[in-house]
Amino acid sequence: MNQHKPYEPKDFAGKLAKTFLRSPLTVVLGIFLLAIGYLALNIMPREENPQMVVSGSTVIVALPGASAAEIEKVIVRPLERKLKEVKGVENISGMAMDNVGIVNAAFFIGEEKEGSNLKVYDKIMQNSNMFPKGAMNPIIKPLDIDVDIPVVTVAFYSNNPNMSKTELYDKVKDIQHRINGLANVAVTEVKGGNKHQFNIEVDINKLSGYNLSMGQIVEAVQSLSYSVPAIKNSTKDNNILMLGVKDAIENEQDVGNIIVAQYMGSAIYLKQIAKVGSSYDIQNFKSVSISIKDENGKFSPLQEQVTLSVSKLQGTNAVIIANAVKTELESYKESLKENGISFVITRNDGERANEAVNELVFHLLLSIVIITILLVFVLGWRESLIVTFTVPAILAITLFSAYLTDQTINRITLFAFLLSLGLLVDAAIIVIENIHRHYHSIESQHEDVDTLMIRATDEIGPPTNIATLAIIMTMVPMAFVGQMMGQFMKPIPANVPVALIASLFVAYIFTPYLAVRMLKKPDHSKKGNH
Repeated sequence: MNQHKPYEPKDFAGKLAKTFLRSPLTVVLGIFLLAIGYLALNIMPREENPQMVVSGSTVIVALPGASAAEIEKVIVRPLERKLKEVKGVENISGMAMDNVGIVNAAFFIGEEKEGSNLKVYDKIMQNSNMFPKGAMNPIIKPLDIDVDIPVVTVAFYSNNPNMSKTELYDKVKDIQHRINGLANVAVTEVKGGNKHQFNIEVDINKLSGYNLSMGQIVEAVQSLSYSVPAIKNSTKDNNILMLGVKDAIENEQDVGNIIVAQYMGSAIYLKQIAKVGSSYDIQNFKSVSISIKDENGKFSPLQEQVTLSVSKLQGTNAVIIANAVKTELESYKESLKENGISFVITRNDGERANEAVNELVFHLLLSIVIITILLVFVLGWRESLIVTFTVPAILAITLFSAYLTDQTINRITLFAFLLSLGLLVDAAIIVIENIHRHYHSIESQHEDVDTLMIRATDEIGPPTNIATLAIIMTMVPMAFVGQMMGQFMKPIPANVPVALIASLFVAYIFTPYLAVRMLKKPDHSKKGNH
């Protein structure tokens, strides 16, 4: 009778096996784990590379009329000394030019972005009296790597030779306004092209004939370039009255009618000494061109382009944002075609991230299949299927944990899964191997199946726990690596330990549960009679 006494497990491995071996909740738990893993895989933000916490600030101080040497002495050097007092600053570099000084402060990688920028701002504001009289208020521009690096760039070019230089730019600006309103789009920027501008070409001979200087011309034009605010008042009948002044400059004729001086009691107009035209910004000498490959593989002649770049908010899905931009562009395709404008997407990080993630997921599944085939030859096909099932469950727990900690799916996250894949099946293989040994052992032939499962799982609990803990400890030092490498490899120490701990629980819960239903206990009595 003693041999039929229920086996009492000593380790939590056996206790888990005993709890879930015949529980109807085990199937529910398995389906739940696979569901949350699949959900996490689909809703987690995808990007090609992990997020880098890079912080820094650029301080710009203008001192009109000062030479580069003076700027270095009274602006750049004092700024550099003060910024060195800010905690967390790794590198400081300054640049002095005529009229303006620029100082860049780069923080150690991993320093909190908002806190770093605030420290720079406080330090400069507290010491604003160090700047000489006449210096402009300092401009502090924080470095934002998430915004500065676009995820989508689109090149627009015109097929219409009669299109003006400014028309293409205006069309792209309209599209920019719409795309900037899309969800999770941080910054959009238009580069290249030409803007509308009134151009004043002064005749030097006429200028000297009227005894005028270029300074007088500039001052006269600037005086009418300001907007006059509207005046709000009320009448005796308590009606609100708004008085406004119409813009003085609306076309090139208005510019030409600007009075620049008086000579012998007569007004001198700008059109008398200069040619005024409304065209594009002729001082902009930068030009970007693009050549498109046709279906035959031939490149078209170089054409001037206007580039629209789109950046995303930190931690958002590059795939969704890129697809939203593509959808928005498709809605403009017909109207742009009517105007002789075409576009080509020259950069799409969302598409590249999706391809990288899908490729790594494929290799992940391929690795699982390879492990399954190997186990078929070593343990048998039933045992192989049991071990194979545990892998998706472990990865599901790890993915959901990564989702809860605001991680993104990127090449390093999936590399961490691939790295740990060989380790994940260790616990399940050890459990199923011990079950297999007990099943084929003559000493265990009188034990019932449930007791055999619990005993086999409980026996390997302590050594498996210690071995898994030892592997986890090897990952801990990686979490303390600093600088760029630490930021880049952060998903590995964040996910591999979670996957290994999950592998223990999955092995102790599901391996005995599946084994008791899939494995067949051999009949040793027939062998003994033989």
